[in-house]
Parts: sequence; structure tokens; C-alpha cells
Amino acid sequence: MIYKLGKYKKNDPMSVLVCENYPALPVMSRFGIAMGFGDKTIDEVCRENGVDTETFLVVINLLLDEDTAEAVDAPFSIEAVVQYLHNSHDYFLNFRLPAIRRSLLAAIDCGQKDVSFAILCFFDEYADEVRKHMTYEEQTVFPYVRDLLAGREIAGEYSIDVFSRQHDSVEMKLVELKNILIKYYPAASSNELNAVLFDIFTCEQDLASHNRIEDALFVPAIKAIEQKRRVAL
Repeated sequence: MIYKLGKYKKNDPMSVLVCENYPALPVMSRFGIAMGFGDKTIDEVCRENGVDTETFLVVINLLLDEDTAEAVDAPFSIEAVVQYLHNSHDYFLNFRLPAIRRSLLAAIDCGQKDVSFAILCFFDEYADEVRKHMTYEEQTVFPYVRDLLAGREIAGEYSIDVFSRQHDSVEMKLVELKNILIKYYPAASSNELNAVLFDIFTCEQDLASHNRIEDALFVPAIKAIEQKRRVAL
């Protein structure tokens, strides 16, 4: 891994963060931060874009560093994390996965009917699993969290533990797809297929980072609120 590790601070230039760690680009996008910030610091750029600086730093440092415990202990806005996760869902479901499918269609040879059909089936099944998971978060988890934060009455026995138990990985289906492409697909043009494979690998890493924010940051924070609520009652 060639990226610079170490905690970024609010007075570090945003341009330095991006140049040293280009995976920060999608994180910035999901916070609604665009390019063109010159030599401004991370704090200046965040404040100008209406982004909570501490939350931005927690997410960035969590994804770039291995010191999860320190990141979780840092202050952050749960509301900002929910919005970040919502924007991530929109990115994956409405941009990234459809773009990969279009690239797959362009790269595979329709003459290889059996293998081509299997490739598209595996990808569509994978994308469907991702969509189901993210739709569940949008329709069930996020409304629950918003009610919890607002102090509203919670109907039923739902808790964030239910989400944790249902937060199963769908990585194996993507592994099968990659194996088909790498081991068994005789592509006429390796450039197009390699480009699709590269997109699949990077999307897999991006989804893993998304899940890390949920598992290491979001879920523990909600559990802490639930505990305080139970004590108060």
C-alpha cells in the first residue's frame, strides 16, 4: 500500500490530502465537496461546503488508517455520517454499478453465449443483493436512527443489533464473478476486459470501505445512544 498513513488534521491543506491519498476523492464527493479549493485547509474547505470538519476527518482517517479505535473515539456528527452513507448508496446504486454493467456488456463477446450469460447473471445477482441491503438501510435503519436522535418514541423492539446481524457480506458472489472473468473467459480484447476487472476490484474495495464506516463508526455510535436511552428509561 503506497498511500500515506497517519492522522490528518484540520489545518492540513486539502490538496495535500487528495494528492497523497486519491481514494479520498469519493469520500469528498459523498460529503458534497468539489474540487477547486486551492491551498485552503481541510477545515476551511469543509466549513465553506457546510460539512462538519470533525466528521470528515474521522471518516478520512478511519479509511486511510488502521487505528480504528482512535477514530471511533473522536468526536463526530451522527447526522453527517447518515447523510454520507445515504450519498454513498446513491453513488453505488445509480452510478457505479450501472457503469460497470455497461462496461461488461461492451467487453464480453456475445458469441460466447454460455459464459457471457453467466457473467451477466452473476453481476446482476450481486448488484441486486447490494441494492436490497442498501434499500433496507434507507427504509428501516436510517428512519430508526433519526427517530432515536430526535428522542421520538420507537415502535417495536428494533435495535441496531438487528442491522448488525443482517449486515451479511455479498463479497462471495463478486469473487465468483471475478473468477469467471479471470479463469474462464477467452476475451478477444484484453484491454476492455482488464478495464472492467479493474473497475470491479476498485468497486469491491470501495464497498468494503463503506462497510467499514458502518461497522466501525456508525453501529457503535448508535449502540451507545441506545444504551443511554435504556438507562434514562
